[in-house]
Amino acid sequence: MRVMALDIGEVRVGVAVSDPGERVASPVCVLPAAEVTGAAKPFRRLLEDWEPELLVCGLPRTLAGEEGPQAARIRKVAAAISDACGIPHVFADERLSSAEAKRSLREKGLSERAMRGKVDMIAASLFLQSWLDERARA
Repeated sequence: MRVMALDIGEVRVGVAVSDPGERVASPVCVLPAAEVTGAAKPFRRLLEDWEPELLVCGLPRTLAGEEGPQAARIRKVAAAISDACGIPHVFADERLSSAEAKRSLREKGLSERAMRGKVDMIAASLFLQSWLDERARA
């Protein structure tokens, strides 16, 4: 089964996908949030190209593991995206995924400006990989 991860932000949504065997997560792209929430053509094309059977949406949590202030908004947006495209969704802890993505891109020598379009899709691939690994252990 192929799984698609969405790192849902107010401005951008990072997208990552798994291989059909659910072993490896790969970053795909970053789309404007309005295109994803509105099920616009670029997002629909991604769904057609990758044919995911499940959406894994990053859920912001505090360092203590509680749902952060953005969690209610993310839950609502994720449900709307899921309903619009007819694909079920689950949530994955996205704690520190953006910080880890930025660290990784800095190590590759990217500036803050060059990172801007990449952080969200790298973060999506990081929390998707953690979700896949956890599922494989279960």
